[in-house]
Amino acid sequence: MTAQDLMARRARLLGPNVSTFYEEPLHLVRGQGTRVWDADGREYLDCYNNVPHVGHCHPRVVEAIAQQAATLNTHTRYLHEGILDYVEALTGTFAHPLDTAIMTCTGSEANDIALRMAQAVTGKTGVIASDHTYHGNTMAVSQLSRTNPPPGGYWDNMAFVPAPDSYRPLGGEGGMAHARAFAAEVEARIAELEERGHGVSCLILCPYFANEGFPALESGWLDPAIAAVRKAGGIIIADEVQPGFGRVGTHFWGHQKAGFVPDVVTLGKPMANGHPVGGVVTSAAVMAEFRTRFRYFNTFGGNPVSAAAAQATLQVLQDEGLVENARVMGDYARDGLRDLATRHDCIGDVRGSGLFFGAELVLDQDTKQPATAFAKRVANEMRQRGVLLNFLGIHYNTLKIRPPMCFSQVDADQMLETLDQVLSDLPLVA
Repeated sequence: MTAQDLMARRARLLGPNVSTFYEEPLHLVRGQGTRVWDADGREYLDCYNNVPHVGHCHPRVVEAIAQQAATLNTHTRYLHEGILDYVEALTGTFAHPLDTAIMTCTGSEANDIALRMAQAVTGKTGVIASDHTYHGNTMAVSQLSRTNPPPGGYWDNMAFVPAPDSYRPLGGEGGMAHARAFAAEVEARIAELEERGHGVSCLILCPYFANEGFPALESGWLDPAIAAVRKAGGIIIADEVQPGFGRVGTHFWGHQKAGFVPDVVTLGKPMANGHPVGGVVTSAAVMAEFRTRFRYFNTFGGNPVSAAAAQATLQVLQDEGLVENARVMGDYARDGLRDLATRHDCIGDVRGSGLFFGAELVLDQDTKQPATAFAKRVANEMRQRGVLLNFLGIHYNTLKIRPPMCFSQVDADQMLETLDQVLSDLPLVA
């Protein structure tokens, strides 16, 4: 079947506007490590997908899934050690008091639960989020997205603050001046929510601000905003779906790198290397409030096969030293991007941490005018030349490089050499 045939079949069976990557969608049929192959047998270097977190089709994860599926799979109304063993291992990577968890199937479900936890703990309903974020697609969580407005508009208890931008900081100053400007926006939204009668239940954010373009923010940058929320009686929810599980290299969790302990942490995509697993980690006190006020049960969340997949993924991360690999290979790749910036004026900023990094592309380094259309052309041309990456950010002009955690120096060199060729060949036009 051709790609066009598959697209037509998708539209007929799945409905219109089902997203695909790239102008010429890929028909992938196989993966291994950092590599994937299409239906024609062409090999691609995967520099984008964090779902196969420890590498496509990692044999230890595959074996764990197969063995447990051949033994038993049912839901958590029966006793089983698997979910308990996993939650114990998972919460062992967090600081006190984050020691209990709910298992889900997706990050969307996890964020939905987190919002209800905030309501249960505070008795308030107001929610503050960034104006360029994404936290999932349940009805409640979709209200948090300013980039995909829900039909009928936003609920009155939602409030948004400008996404942080280290390249073009609020007020024109970086560092803690930028942090205080962000906190002032949070304080203004708190006042608005209190005036509307909702109060503030939570500030929900990705501690790495991944969809916002992963700005370079020092440890403690969020402290003024967090203090304002907690003073108003709200809690902090850290969405670790993208920066978690060692992705940032220096720390196991994005909030640890950012220098704070959240009240609730939500998990998803990379948790079980492609098996659909998500979760919520919190303190025993918050969990007790939630369990008292909400009757929650998830048929598939934490089932024995999912728990086995998640446990194997966590063990591979630790046994194979993949967090340290993320730090070393991320540093190496960013140094390579900085070298490219000396030869390509379109690279305005290089930033990131571990194996989540990229370059912001501009039409002019002095004005910092975003090269949005050019970034899209670059991503599509990289795909044509066998390297998969993408773009995001406030202006959709930041190349997003987020490969499996087993990314090697050979992989990094291929990505850098291909990007060098693409930037040399494509004209920089708006």
